[in-house]
Amino acid sequence: MIRKGRIKVNGEVVKKPETKIRKGEDTILLDNAPVEYVELEYYLLNKPQGVISATEDRRRETVVDLIDEKQRKDLFPVGRLDIDTEGLLLITNDGALAHRLLAPGHHVDKVYEARCEGLVPDEAVQKFRDGMELSDGLSCMPAELEILERKAGDPETGTEAESLVTLTLHEGKFHQVKRMFEVLGCKVVYLKRVTMGPLVLDPSLKPGEYRTLREEELKELERKINEKDRTHILDGVSAVLFDLDGTLVDSMWMWEAIDIEYLGRFGYDCPADLQKAIEGMSFSETAEYFKERFKLPDSIEEIKEAWIGMSLGKYQKEVPVKPGVREFLEEIAIRGIKAGIATSNGRDMVDAVLESLQIRPYFQVIATACEVAAGKPAPDIYLEVARRLQAEPSRCMVFEDVPAGIQAGKRAGMRVCAVEDAFSTGMRQEKMELADFYIDDYNELFDAE
Repeated sequence: MIRKGRIKVNGEVVKKPETKIRKGEDTILLDNAPVEYVELEYYLLNKPQGVISATEDRRRETVVDLIDEKQRKDLFPVGRLDIDTEGLLLITNDGALAHRLLAPGHHVDKVYEARCEGLVPDEAVQKFRDGMELSDGLSCMPAELEILERKAGDPETGTEAESLVTLTLHEGKFHQVKRMFEVLGCKVVYLKRVTMGPLVLDPSLKPGEYRTLREEELKELERKINEKDRTHILDGVSAVLFDLDGTLVDSMWMWEAIDIEYLGRFGYDCPADLQKAIEGMSFSETAEYFKERFKLPDSIEEIKEAWIGMSLGKYQKEVPVKPGVREFLEEIAIRGIKAGIATSNGRDMVDAVLESLQIRPYFQVIATACEVAAGKPAPDIYLEVARRLQAEPSRCMVFEDVPAGIQAGKRAGMRVCAVEDAFSTGMRQEKMELADFYIDDYNELFDAE
């Protein structure tokens, strides 16, 4: 467009792509028609089947590809719908709104219409209402199921029995609807989202069609997510259990650097999948994994000693607490709530960092994964800390920074708050889906009163 002279700024033809534009001051014309600067865009899409909820993909069409009228290149879907799921999806570039809308603590309801193979039993309504445990042990919040219609099968015509239902969820775990019905022995064959908070799927939109969000819809959406939850996250909690690295202290960067340096001693590059592979392992399990995978000549104890030596100095001099941690620990102490640490790290390193940061007195119990039968995502270490604190798991709150740790807390029957960490930024969506709450830093907890 620039080469063809189609763009003018303040009446002058633009000849260079790098020309600076002053927002609100310069007049921009495209083919002599005014161009308005758009900072934020909001689209209500009726997502069709076969399209993925992503910003870009080399092989498949994305939901963003469907927005022909977009003026910005930074659009993204708020949340995800499976490739074979239809229905309401918000497309925007408003990151702040998206974060607040997806945060589990806001409990934005979502309503789905589903068709299932088989006859959904009457008792399923109560099972959903009570909360459900999935096949992998993950717990789901209570949900509202309404059975709209049940059709018996007909052997003569070959028609299979099926059920039509609506389901209201207060969270958004991975493949949650399908996994919940699998517990009942029913298979979801059609799924459509019809509401998300105050947003309702426009019945005039066919699959694949969209429209801009109306001003009144945006205002109602803002009002909904701005509603204050008057219940503090600590109310009803008798014990708070923390992971260490990436949760209480900003140290995950250090461990990646140590892995690179240590493997380099033996002529190995650090594999891209290493951190994900060892996620949740105890200190000893990680050493065993390294020895087996890389055929290291050092013994397990020698590997651990090397890591301890490499980490102690960094823990004592370079690792800070995460923002708001000290204040939150003080709040716990004031409320008379017990506190413990459940970490995959070695005890020597845990003691070093706690003493260096002068936060050791806040914790009544410290346990490492080497003290229990299985590391995270198994619940063992969180159950052990709760036992030592003499706290009921249902009254424990866990703070974690990675999916394996979040799963461990949930499998222990505890509520879990996911903590943002630069190391796990790519897991943000997964963490939000797994946890009950999500915070960028601990200072947010003081705004929840």
